[in-house]
Amino acid sequence: MDIQGFWDAVLKQDADRMRAYFCRDAYINWHCTDEQFTVEEYIRANCEYPGEWDGEIERVETMGDVSVAVVHVYTCDRSLSFHAVSFMKTENGKILSLDEYWGDDGAAPQWRLDQKIGCKIPPAAKERPFASVK
Repeated sequence: MDIQGFWDAVLKQDADRMRAYFCRDAYINWHCTDEQFTVEEYIRANCEYPGEWDGEIERVETMGDVSVAVVHVYTCDRSLSFHAVSFMKTENGKILSLDEYWGDDGAAPQWRLDQKIGCKIPPAAKERPFASVK
């Protein structure tokens, strides 16, 4: 499964290229909004979403027939920013099921700032996600 190629097609809102990455009877779940899509509905949702998009894959892990990708997605003008975590179950090199979790990027909530708990993730920890850096 070419995860980089898949996400390139998604970010470029290229319906024909996206379609080629899916099994015919694949399904897609967006858990944060409790929605399930067919491949065609998923492609329509991505291609009709307003604006021009860009992004970068931050991490990929593969365990057997399941790959997990963490992707930073943002508008080309950088006015909106999200992180998506995608669990892709594949069969014969194509996506059979896709479970995605999307979150808006932003500041920590005020209650945590008020409590003075947590801090910004240090750059070294972003480069080595399992490292504990203080």
